[in-house]
Parts: sequence; C-alpha cells; structure tokens
Amino acid sequence: MKTTVNDSRLKKAQEIASNPVAYKVCEGCDSIVGIQSVTCPNCHGYRFDVDPTRVVDQAIYLGARKQTSVTSEDMV
Repeated sequence: MKTTVNDSRLKKAQEIASNPVAYKVCEGCDSIVGIQSVTCPNCHGYRFDVDPTRVVDQAIYLGARKQTSVTSEDMV
C-alpha cells in the first residue's frame, strides 16, 4: 500500500469535486463511485448518498489522506 498522499489522489478528488452530480458516496464503506453504479465495487453495498455536498466533502477528505484501502494492484 502507498503510504503518502500522491498527486493522482488529489487530481481525482479535484475532478470529483468539480462535478459532484456524476458521483455518489457508498454508505457502506464511504467510497466514491460513479452515479450509474448499482453496487459498490469495494464492499458490494447498494445504499448511496447522492447529495453533492456530501460527495465534495468525501472527495476532499479522501484526496487529502493516504490510501488505506486494498486495491487490485496491491494483490499482485
């Protein structure tokens, strides 16, 4: 796992914050997913918060901290 905040996390957070209506926050694991997602790819949850303010707040939070979730790249 990466231990420092990297530029790609910050750029993705800016992208999400600039268009929050295209995303939603998983209520199971707090991941941000595309608005068209039916289930969360991380926790398989199906309840989401679509409030743009919540999406922006979560993007800022996730973009400013180091990665803590395990991704498919970590499993290789």
